[in-house]
Amino acid sequence: MSQVRSEIDRIDNALVDLIAERYGYVDRAWQLKMTTREGAVVQWRIQQVIDRVKARAAEKDMPPEMIEMVGAQWRNMIGWFVQYEEEKLRQAQESVEKPGASGGS
Repeated sequence: MSQVRSEIDRIDNALVDLIAERYGYVDRAWQLKMTTREGAVVQWRIQQVIDRVKARAAEKDMPPEMIEMVGAQWRNMIGWFVQYEEEKLRQAQESVEKPGASGGS
């Protein structure tokens, strides 16, 4: 049993590492979106990612309930990333609109 637990821990670590790597690309995405009209919410892309992840889970012969759970978890994660991007874009826009603004009298 300890070997199985050790492998589960190894996989958990790898998942966290991959999510952290994904975060780095999301962090880069909002910066690139500063030069386009594309906002943080790109509905077709969100659906494309969810569909692809669920298809991958199906290819791995996961039970249908697990496939739906994986899709829901990805939607949740994407939701957080979208909020992050929206906040970063808002902050960047505010700094462009108020360059050198100071609160002193």
